[in-house]
Amino acid sequence: MNKKPKAIIALVLTVLTVALLIWTCFYAGGKYVVFDPKGPIGQTQKELIILSTSMAALLIVPVMFLTFFIIWRYRDAPDNKAKYEPHWDDSKKLETVWWSIPIVVILILAVITARYTYLLEPSKPMASTQKPVTIQVTALDWKWLFMYPEEGIATVNEIHIPKGVPVRFELTADAPMNSFWIPQLGGQIYTMSGMAMKLHLQADQEGTYFGSGANFSGEHFGQMRFDVEVQSDEDYKNWVANIKKQSKPLTKDGYLALAKPGLSQTDEYSSIPDGLFQDIVTKYVVEGAPNPHGGHGGASTEGSSKSGSTDTGTMSNMNMSGHN
Repeated sequence: MNKKPKAIIALVLTVLTVALLIWTCFYAGGKYVVFDPKGPIGQTQKELIILSTSMAALLIVPVMFLTFFIIWRYRDAPDNKAKYEPHWDDSKKLETVWWSIPIVVILILAVITARYTYLLEPSKPMASTQKPVTIQVTALDWKWLFMYPEEGIATVNEIHIPKGVPVRFELTADAPMNSFWIPQLGGQIYTMSGMAMKLHLQADQEGTYFGSGANFSGEHFGQMRFDVEVQSDEDYKNWVANIKKQSKPLTKDGYLALAKPGLSQTDEYSSIPDGLFQDIVTKYVVEGAPNPHGGHGGASTEGSSKSGSTDTGTMSNMNMSGHN
C-alpha cells in the first residue's frame, strides 16, 4: 500500500496543531497572563521568553521537518526510487553544518541568558525617582500575610500598591516552603523559613492582577491565591487611611491564630506588632548560635529598623533568572 497519503496527513495534522497552539496562546483571547505584562520586570521577562524560544526554534523546527522528510523520502515502498547510501564513512560538510549551527545558537543563548540574569536580579532595586513601598510577605498554611511596615498595617490574601511606584518585597515563610508569584508583574521567587528574600517589582497600569503560591505546600496549596490591586497614589493613600480607621489591630496572639493551618478569607489590620516580621524570620535561630543561612542569603539576626523593615541578605531565585 502506498504510504504517501498517510505521510501527508501526518504532516498536515502537525502543522495544524502548531498553528492551533499559537492561535490559542496569542489570538484567541485566552488568559495567558505571562504574555500580558503590566510592569517593567514582566515586560523584560516576556522579551527573554520570546528571544529564547525563537532561538531554540531555529534548531527545533528544521529538525522536526527534516525528520519527517527523511522518514517519508526513504520510506520502505516498492515504488520508492530515492537514492540510499547507508555506508558513508563520513561527510565533512554535513558534520560541519549540524555541529556549527547548534554551537552558534547555544553561544547566543548563553550571552542572552547571562545578560538577562543580571538585569533581572531580584534583590537589585529598580531605578526610579519614587520611594519604594515596602511589603513584608509571610507564607502561611494556606494563606498569605502582607505587612506594610511604613504604613503600620497588614492584610491577608490581598495587596494594594500605587501605580508606577517600585515595590520592595521582603519574603519569608512560617510554614512549608512556598513560591510567591504575580505573573503580570514578574516571575516567582521562593519563600523559606529562616530566610528573608528580596524581590523588586513595579506595576505601570491600574487594575486587579492575579497572584498565587506556585509551589506544592500541602492540602490546600491550590487555594493560596491573592489579588493585587494597583491604584492611583491618591486611592492608595485613602485605602491605607480607611484601614487605620475601620480595621482591627493584629496582635501577636492574633498572628499565632492566623498562622495555624487552614484557609482564610481576605482581611485587614490597622496595626502590626513591632518587629513581627523579624521575629518570624529568626523564629528557628537558637540564641547565641550562628545563623545557618548567614553566608548565603539568610536573614540577619540583628534588630530591625524603626519601620520594621529588615535589611537582610538575599538569595537569587533558583530559576533561569532572578525574577523568573
